[in-house]
Amino acid sequence: MTAESKAAWRTRFRRGRAAMSDAARAAAAASLTEVLAGLDLGEVVAAYVPVGSEPGFVLDRTVLLPVTPPEPGPLDWAWSGSLAPGPFGLLEPAGSRLGPDAVTSASTVLLPALGCSRAGVRLGRGAGYYDRSLTPGPRLIAVVYDDELVDSLPAEPTDVPVHAALTPSGLVEF
Repeated sequence: MTAESKAAWRTRFRRGRAAMSDAARAAAAASLTEVLAGLDLGEVVAAYVPVGSEPGFVLDRTVLLPVTPPEPGPLDWAWSGSLAPGPFGLLEPAGSRLGPDAVTSASTVLLPALGCSRAGVRLGRGAGYYDRSLTPGPRLIAVVYDDELVDSLPAEPTDVPVHAALTPSGLVEF
């Protein structure tokens, strides 16, 4: 399956997520939260608010959350707190915007992903917001379900590689 296009991989991963029961998602979220509690994430963490079938977790701290601009480009950031509806059905922080460079202050960035390869290729939804936003420096961790960590995925030169994948079974570093 490694020769498949990104679109085919996205379809495969979305179908797998759609087939998951609510109980399986809840169990995965509890496991992800437990794994995260045992990790040293550093002083400042950037994360995301899961929507739909995305892997969820709980962090007992204030984090930087992304704010999606109206047109594809770098993400803005704000501190977690109250949330408001944003584009694409996302929830975003309602607080003051810190600018696209705020993510450079993060020690760790927890990234939403549809899948991740053992070579550090993260497959997102396809708009490139995160790839336009990330710079060298923070530890980049894709958050996926166990079966979404695969041996290889197609990559493009603009894809920013991740350092690890967080799954309900644990952290896999590359």
